[in-house]
Amino acid sequence: MKLFNPITVVLFLVAGGMLVFVMLRGPVHSLPAVESLANYQTADAPLFLPEDGKPRHRLHQLSAWERVSLPRAVRFDSPMGSEHGGLTYNAQPFWEMNDKRGGHHVGDDLNGIGGMNTDLGDPVFASADGIVLYAAEPSEGWGKIVVLGHHAPDGRELHTMYAHLHRIDVAVGATVARGDRIGTVGTANGYYPAHLHFEIRESDGVDIGAGYSMLPLNRLDPTATIEALRGAADDQLAPPMLSVALAREEPWNRLELSPEDAAKLGEILGGE
Repeated sequence: MKLFNPITVVLFLVAGGMLVFVMLRGPVHSLPAVESLANYQTADAPLFLPEDGKPRHRLHQLSAWERVSLPRAVRFDSPMGSEHGGLTYNAQPFWEMNDKRGGHHVGDDLNGIGGMNTDLGDPVFASADGIVLYAAEPSEGWGKIVVLGHHAPDGRELHTMYAHLHRIDVAVGATVARGDRIGTVGTANGYYPAHLHFEIRESDGVDIGAGYSMLPLNRLDPTATIEALRGAADDQLAPPMLSVALAREEPWNRLELSPEDAAKLGEILGGE
């Protein structure tokens, strides 16, 4: 009488060998190392930066410190043309359907009135007081991009994004005032005729994303948002107070200001 069937023994040996092989080999797919503690999915990851020592800002949640550091933007203006956005036109408005691109446009495409590449190299201005959260080129199709972070008067955290730039004139972490030059109009490496793709988002992190979508996500209508948050009469062309304050060598003494200007400064600094 046989204690073991030879075929059964062979099957057990093969199965055991395969199990040992899988255990020794480890995972079949090599997963990229976690580079951020931005959300709950990476909460157990070791705390380290990428191998090159540089944080990845293309998908980056702002820290609590970064969020409270955003300047209070008491006024928003157009990022191109005159102080009223003159000498420009909106070639592709927010949420216009683009069948060729397969979605709605999630920003405004601003052009100089000459059209085509006549505005190549024209200055692009910060739409409001803010901090530079991103200044780089995420892909050839986007070209160079600057993202600024702002605290709106109603408490929302807003980001303005300036894309397809020919040149970037600011660095990440810099504080910029409304109207400061942050770059120049470009073509996204020749992908398009020169124009500024301008977005406004309600967000607590930098996610470049796509320029077209079937859902609005966190994108806001730039033209309507600027009109709602302009914070000044249509004929008021006063220079931004933040740029004046940053240019001073000595701290700003409120006694030097008129009551109206002192109140405005208090709003910028988050005071009463």
